Amino acid sequence: MRFGRITAFLAVSLAVAGSAPASAHPVDDGSLRAAARGSGVHIGTAVDMSALADDAPYRAAVAREFDTVTPENVMKWEVVEPQPGVYDWAAADRLVDFAHKNGQVVRGHTLVWHSQNPAWLTETAYTPAQLRTLLRKHILDEVGHFKGRVWAWDVANEIFNDDGTLRDTIWLRALGSDYIADAFRWAHQADPKALLFLNDYNNEGVNAKSDAYYALAKQLRAAGVPVHGYGMQGHLGVQYGFPGDVLENVRRFDRLGMKTAFTEVDVRMELPPDTAKVQAQAEGFGLLLRACLMAKNCVSYTVWGFTDKYSWVPGFFDGQGSATPLDENLQPKPAYDTLRETFLLVRR
Repeated sequence: MRFGRITAFLAVSLAVAGSAPASAHPVDDGSLRAAARGSGVHIGTAVDMSALADDAPYRAAVAREFDTVTPENVMKWEVVEPQPGVYDWAAADRLVDFAHKNGQVVRGHTLVWHSQNPAWLTETAYTPAQLRTLLRKHILDEVGHFKGRVWAWDVANEIFNDDGTLRDTIWLRALGSDYIADAFRWAHQADPKALLFLNDYNNEGVNAKSDAYYALAKQLRAAGVPVHGYGMQGHLGVQYGFPGDVLENVRRFDRLGMKTAFTEVDVRMELPPDTAKVQAQAEGFGLLLRACLMAKNCVSYTVWGFTDKYSWVPGFFDGQGSATPLDENLQPKPAYDTLRETFLLVRR
């Protein structure tokens, strides 16, 4: 059956493997979620919790369009443990409850990162032994809190520089590179059924950073460390062009027996938009989705926000924006149509 589907899909320059779990939406209602059904790939979005609470059209779109959700911020360390030993799970719990109510799975984001850590952690002169104890406790507590309710975790986030060297962080300085393997072991201990991912940006194609991840994943898996997946964020810009070897990169992680995922996809442009930029943007979104569908073990494709109304891009990239598949009024752009049509090709 898989061979037959792949053969048919290659006729339109795409391929697919596997089939997805049954969706809560049994008919094609014109959504991305309906189009993705049967592809073997979850379609997801990062979720702005303020918008989810206050914007009814946004909330309805999250439920309608996606079958997996990622918290933009509410599972990060500075939010869940603002003071030592004082936990605040409320916002994260609301997202998990929303997801389960709507037949969605949750990608947890993120357990170990150099950014968005609480000040009490980064501004105190802890010893290496104390930092290791704190990191272990954080991972065990957070993953344990959501045990059985979170499908996959970004465990180690952005741990390499673009040149393939390990990023200088409080974890590397205090604990050496062993903190990476320890983080995966602790996360697996807390929830043995969750998928555990490495995750980074500028690692979609074959380059020094993705080479470093490939070597690390191979080393960790050979040592029995429970590293299950490789996440490629997919923050692209039309002005820079797109990598041409994404599929080659994804498939080498396939050969390691790992899951892969595109975890934070957006495609920004220099403002104002024009027809050429918008069409190029659609190709960027489609390029990554095609690579995911053509890989054996790619399990999800997540956009980092789906509407320009709440996009993070203008606040971080001066003069750039319009990075998501829907405009400020939740109207679809060509990128949305490309995603949906690409998924639908699987079913023809």
